[in-house]
Amino acid sequence: MAKSGSHQAALKAQHGGHGAGHGHGHEGHHDQEGLRVMGFWIFLITDCILFGTLFATYVVLSGNTAGGPTGAELFEMPGVIAETFILLTSSFTSGLAVLAMNRGDRKGLIFWLGVTVLLGAAFITLEVTEFATLVHEGATISTSAHWSAFYTLVGTHGLHVSLGLVWMIAIMIQLGRHGINSVTRRKVNVISMYWHFLDVVWIFVFTIVYLLEVM
Repeated sequence: MAKSGSHQAALKAQHGGHGAGHGHGHEGHHDQEGLRVMGFWIFLITDCILFGTLFATYVVLSGNTAGGPTGAELFEMPGVIAETFILLTSSFTSGLAVLAMNRGDRKGLIFWLGVTVLLGAAFITLEVTEFATLVHEGATISTSAHWSAFYTLVGTHGLHVSLGLVWMIAIMIQLGRHGINSVTRRKVNVISMYWHFLDVVWIFVFTIVYLLEVM
């Protein structure tokens, strides 16, 4: 009997050890996810500093056209307004993707992320077309300090949007393979915040670079 009791105690201790190990692994997983989210916020803060510097540079250099064309002469506002509408709509659809995720609707989540990607691609297409038109009109990055600041600021935002599209497509592939879990949930929340951030930056671009220039 004593031997049987000691054997049961050993088994209980063994199972208890496994349970504790599983608990530590679960806590470690949550810690890793928390660190990754914190890393994203640090990245976002550095991006705020980057764009703040680019906006300040543009404001200082915007009047230095070296006798060349100004933005007011070359900007085609209907196209810029279309870009703005498309990007703001994509922010809305990314929000719908998060709502679908919170409902546990994987198909809806992938669908709305796909719509967001298409809208983002349309935005980039219009922006590239705008750049090509400006270059054709004689406003290149080397024409003047004004246009150097313009292409650097707007181009940096466009590059961020392009990276966001690649990131979003990668998340859609992961969702298709693994479904909604703690990792993909965190990634969807992060890309949604990143996308909203880019929309806010674009509102400043639209106001400072385009609207004030034309007015």
